[in-house]
Amino acid sequence: MTTIDYIVTLTQTPSPTGFTTGIMNYIKNEVEAMGYEAIKTPKGGILVSLKGKNDRQHRIVTAHLDTLGAMVRAIKPDGRIKMDLVGGFGYPSIEGENCLIHCAKNGKTFTGTILMHQTSVHVYRDASTAERNQTNMEIRLDEKVRTAEETRALGIEVGDFISFDPRTIITDTGFIKSRHLDDKVSAAILMHLLKTYQQEGVVLPYTTHFYFSNNEEIGYGANSSLPEQVVEYLAVDMGAMGDDQQTDEYTVSICVKDGSGPYHYELRQHLVALANQHDIPYKLDIYPYYGSDASAAMRAGADVKHALLGAGIESSHSYERTHIDSVVATEKMVDVYLKSEMID
Repeated sequence: MTTIDYIVTLTQTPSPTGFTTGIMNYIKNEVEAMGYEAIKTPKGGILVSLKGKNDRQHRIVTAHLDTLGAMVRAIKPDGRIKMDLVGGFGYPSIEGENCLIHCAKNGKTFTGTILMHQTSVHVYRDASTAERNQTNMEIRLDEKVRTAEETRALGIEVGDFISFDPRTIITDTGFIKSRHLDDKVSAAILMHLLKTYQQEGVVLPYTTHFYFSNNEEIGYGANSSLPEQVVEYLAVDMGAMGDDQQTDEYTVSICVKDGSGPYHYELRQHLVALANQHDIPYKLDIYPYYGSDASAAMRAGADVKHALLGAGIESSHSYERTHIDSVVATEKMVDVYLKSEMID
């Protein structure tokens, strides 16, 4: 599979934070089929270790597979569903989105659509002005239900997870449009690198751990189960775009600071030097309202040099978009870093 194939497969696999067993099992099975040993951590992450020429100093590179989503908050008297959000996003970004309700009781999955209660402009005067919030937004089930009892009879109950239709599209012009490109683009890149290293018999200069995490969207992703020999930590996650941002959809974005503070200066400079040396297009940027697996590890007390880079993602935490150029630049950046010598 190519990196793009992995992006399509991963984005189309539901995995809101807390409901990630299916996608983590997919990752485990896939990397084991490549010939690697994959360890599932107690928290549910997947750790794949590649022994390097230097086994005294280790690196770790991470990407997260959990996504934004929701849970059933309540079942309304008319049989529709009230939601509670999982992850940091706003209700307006999911209005009109198709979704799946994953029933814990019987394992069934039901389809629905996320809408304002006051959707019809022919009935509600405030259809366009009412606040998009938990009170006003609901899920319209694609089932013949008119009461809460009929919805519960399907097996739907409070606490069931809700995933959003990714609507993954690859355009002829090289754009990739989908929900959950954060952070399944990065996970796809790591998967493809693992496949390439195995096929080509690559031995990295340092023992390197590929860590696929499953709790990043709620702040405590790959912050535990770190081998004690790890001294460098690279999080591969999306580059945020918007006003005052340099990041674009055609280069790799190297983060210098996010909401947790600055990233390790010398390691950042090492990445910049490698990008210049290998003609990799890049942008330096600050993500003001952002946290990563690496910043979570630092808060947890990890004594490592930490860095963050990733493909530029437009409209983060909504219907996202990037370009194949950014994916290629990011994959090359991760590759040359993992093959480079450590900084002092």
